[in-house]
Amino acid sequence: MRYISTRGQAPALSFEEVVLTGMASDGGLYVPETVPQLSHDDLAEMAGLSYAEIAFRVMQPFVNGEIDDDTFRRLVTEAYATFSHDAVVPLNQLDANHFLLELFHGPTLAFKDVALQLLGRLLDHFLKKRGERAVIMGATSGDTGSAAIEGCRHCDNLDIFILHPYQRVSEVQRRQMTSVLADNVFNVAIEGNFDDAQAMVKASFADQSFLNGTRLVAVNSINWARIMAQIVYYVASAVALGAPRRKVSFCVPSANFGNVFAGYMAYRMGLPVERFVIATNANDILHRTLAANDFSKQELKATLAPSMDIVVSSNFERLLFEAYDRDGAAVAELLARFQAEPTALAEAPLARLRERFASHSVDDATILEVIREAHHRTQEILDPHTATGYRAAERERGDAAVPMITLATAHPAKFAEAVVKAGFPGVPLPPHMDDLLEREERYTVLPAELSAVQQFVVENRR
Repeated sequence: MRYISTRGQAPALSFEEVVLTGMASDGGLYVPETVPQLSHDDLAEMAGLSYAEIAFRVMQPFVNGEIDDDTFRRLVTEAYATFSHDAVVPLNQLDANHFLLELFHGPTLAFKDVALQLLGRLLDHFLKKRGERAVIMGATSGDTGSAAIEGCRHCDNLDIFILHPYQRVSEVQRRQMTSVLADNVFNVAIEGNFDDAQAMVKASFADQSFLNGTRLVAVNSINWARIMAQIVYYVASAVALGAPRRKVSFCVPSANFGNVFAGYMAYRMGLPVERFVIATNANDILHRTLAANDFSKQELKATLAPSMDIVVSSNFERLLFEAYDRDGAAVAELLARFQAEPTALAEAPLARLRERFASHSVDDATILEVIREAHHRTQEILDPHTATGYRAAERERGDAAVPMITLATAHPAKFAEAVVKAGFPGVPLPPHMDDLLEREERYTVLPAELSAVQQFVVENRR
């Protein structure tokens, strides 16, 4: 298995190299050169298996022997033993044919744990094998940072620097990051928004000379291993509801698009998916692109669903690569125009996307309305991101006979402010976090300037 760049100019890499590299040298993102296939029998045989075993079977072809099977199975089993629910990602029935896939039973109560508990172990495994140390540098709109820290805090060969937008994440999200006082963990609050932080991370990967030879590693969804690990829960949930004998649909609260792209990869591997519904908040570039072919940046809006407050969806590039028949030059040209001016997709690629994807945008008032409505109908309290998915699933579900699976991306306790605004007294944190708001914090506030951030990394890495 080799991995190629979405912009077509970077060298192809092995699985080990792509995990340790993150972004391609031409500015693109890595995808597998060929997509492994799961046959009807492969999928049928997964019925009733543990999540860890399904994960091993789905991911093993992407690893392609670069980690021996016994070691890889151990790493996978260890990663999902950290979850508080035996099913890891349980399905919760909402109505006759609408299901909630609870992705928040990991250590930091968000879907990012599913991938990052594994990624930290993969990175440590490869670095130990090479006798290397590395620096992790990542940007977060809320959930990736804490999940990355939790996945990597015990790694002997990594120092981790996480950038979050100052005063633009929830208190619980912030404290989950800043109360980890490990020697290899550094939190930076950027005086700007998520896109400012993400731009600095991308610039640092493009020119790593400031580290004088130390490897820089990505843990956000730029890293292919994140996408690979997220493919698994699409397969596991679909099989639990009868795949491959029947199709399913998925609704995904979307920001950086990595989560949706993982589902698309499951479909490409052979999972029978009727449609994907993309749910956005008021920062709706994905919805505008699909609905009106308006592929343009707009000013960031601060919303009740802050993890979705993103102007540029980085992983959409991976889907564009597929929609443009894997023409890296065409993708590079489109994205160059996108950076300079409002643009649009070509007619044929857009038509391909519309065959499999629908979308819906939800504003803050609707988020609060949905939290109240969902509780009245199901007794479930949804976090504000999952609420966007709940509404989008109902508006765009298509054939009512096809099971709809809405991804619950975070525990509602992480976003108590929105839950209280919706009229509820709040949601208690799980017992292992009940003292979170009293824990000591440690973080550094820096201007949104690349030189300041890079200097901080150089001065503080071990």
